[in-house]
Amino acid sequence: MKSIGLIGGTSWYSTIDYYRYINKMVNERMGGSTNPPLVLYNINQEKLHQLQAEGGWDKVGLELSAAGKKLKAAGAEALLLCANTTHISYETVQKECGLPVLHIAEAIAKGIKKKGLNKVGLIGTIFTMERDFLKGKLKDEHGIDVVVPDKEARELLHSIIFKHLALGDFSEPVKKQTIAEINKLKAQGAQGIILGCTEFPILVKQSDLDIPAFDTTQLHAEMAVEFILS
Repeated sequence: MKSIGLIGGTSWYSTIDYYRYINKMVNERMGGSTNPPLVLYNINQEKLHQLQAEGGWDKVGLELSAAGKKLKAAGAEALLLCANTTHISYETVQKECGLPVLHIAEAIAKGIKKKGLNKVGLIGTIFTMERDFLKGKLKDEHGIDVVVPDKEARELLHSIIFKHLALGDFSEPVKKQTIAEINKLKAQGAQGIILGCTEFPILVKQSDLDIPAFDTTQLHAEMAVEFILS
């Protein structure tokens, strides 16, 4: 099996799910209690949030790259950025570390294509919803149209992530607010919804929705397992 380095902690709640999914899927495919070789670097999320708020994306890239280099030194043969938003720094990390970085958009595209959809909604941080590192890649490379909430809703969802989910608050009122925004995107023609923050799948489950939900954590973990067993 090949070794993967996880750059996690963004947030640690969803990083736990990455670890669980990867181990579980390898167990299922290899049989018994076979565990994959994983190494994890836990980023200081608070520091990253401050840099993001200040627009210090170059510094974010350097922080993530420093983590990636440590994972490479520990034997990682590829890297996994355990969040959607950190993929803004995808190219920087791949260049600085000299290792393949498994892009979450490729994992999402594969999941959407399996469902045969061509128009989906996207919720996540403001950075994920407004920038093109994810939705642009889905459109330009895979022909998938992506719709995002309006400005007021984007600000609400961003606030939900940073003021609730990143702090471990997955309460029912927060869940209802999020589902209400998903339903607005459905009304705009979204055939499915990308849960484009890795905390959203902890909050909202497929059983809560009547359109397909794309769990970016699980899809990304599946991509990691394919690499590990390749």
